[in-house]
Amino acid sequence: MNKRMMIGALAIAFAASMSGCNEHAQYDAQHQAGEKPPLPDARNFFAPPMQVPEYVGWRNGATPKVAEGLRIEKIASGLVHPRQVYALPNGDVLVAESNSPNEEAVTTPKQLIAGLIASKSGKKAKGANRITLLRKSASGEWERHVFIDQLHSPFGMQLIGDTLYVADTDAILKFPYKTGETSIAERGVELADLPDTINHHWTKALLASPDGKKLYVGVGSNSNVGENGLEVEYRRADVLEVDTATGASRIYAAGIRNPTGLQWEPKSKQLWAIANERDEIGADLVPDYLTSVKENAFYGWPYSYYGQHVDPRAQPQRPDLVARAIPPDYAIGSHVAPLGLAFYTGDNLPAQYRGGAFIGEHGSWDRSPLSGYVVSYVAFENGKPVGAPKDVVTGFTSADQKELYGAPVGVAQDRDGGLLIADDVGNVVWRVTGTGG
Repeated sequence: MNKRMMIGALAIAFAASMSGCNEHAQYDAQHQAGEKPPLPDARNFFAPPMQVPEYVGWRNGATPKVAEGLRIEKIASGLVHPRQVYALPNGDVLVAESNSPNEEAVTTPKQLIAGLIASKSGKKAKGANRITLLRKSASGEWERHVFIDQLHSPFGMQLIGDTLYVADTDAILKFPYKTGETSIAERGVELADLPDTINHHWTKALLASPDGKKLYVGVGSNSNVGENGLEVEYRRADVLEVDTATGASRIYAAGIRNPTGLQWEPKSKQLWAIANERDEIGADLVPDYLTSVKENAFYGWPYSYYGQHVDPRAQPQRPDLVARAIPPDYAIGSHVAPLGLAFYTGDNLPAQYRGGAFIGEHGSWDRSPLSGYVVSYVAFENGKPVGAPKDVVTGFTSADQKELYGAPVGVAQDRDGGLLIADDVGNVVWRVTGTGG
């Protein structure tokens, strides 16, 4: 048996032994949410505790559960790993079907173990590398068309005038858009390149400025906490600002480990982001968060978390940067893996959902009980989050958390005020509306 095979065999055996192991959490999302979440002492593990539900998919017409006053419908199924949804002004819906390009080198047994166990959930399935267009016909059925094909792990989408911008994992591409067309034959023209070495975090969130002159891009880190070397973190764990006229870019804000969703808060017009924080120091560390993104601000990664809580794993230490680190505005809960953000401004859903943020929580892999696997809602007042997050769309796992039916990712408000949800494990796009709407 050669060395590679031996490592593989040992990893598989260890993965089997570890798959039932987990660390029981002290807090749930409700109790570890808000401006100042409780932060227990960090722990160190030889291998991260893992609890991963097994993918079974949606069976016998089952659907997620919704809160009182809401209803849910399936508008597309049989997709190939839908990650993001984007509503066009004419009512069409774009769906990015994609996943990791699998370009990250697996260099340690721990990485191999984590990948083997996580693959049970269906989250590692290959994406279609395309954008699909959904259109509601006169009969009420949703048509499906391949809109753009042969992309490279697309994620973010933004329409500015007659130009559609798509964030592949390695570049922002621009395409000519004509209202009503069901496909774009032209190949994309590169506006700006994006960091793509290793691609530990491959998603690139995208948001246009209100005047259309800038694009903001969420670029995740290339590691958990800098263990692959800081030279591969160049322009990563950042929000970049890109000029749409020239493609020139700069770092707008730094130290955000994986900013997977960007949106403008409707009252303050402030830029906000959701972020996936670091792993492997405990079931209750570190809380993922929702925060305003301030120009030239530093949010700590990899040297500290939640402001100036030092992470000794990041080497060499940078006390000068830690001294600048500001805490995020609002904790969502540890390891919920937020991947979708949408501020709701419509009037289809009940009044209590207006003005706040819906968050697609993709779900944990390293704690017990599982966290995330819901679409939550955070109320806002005067441009700031208030209260605890409320679970609005649930039922993505079995009651005993051993089976996984689906997992929410991107969320968006459609033209008619419905809430769209990309489910990349169930391969479905869901639409939530009010029972009276």
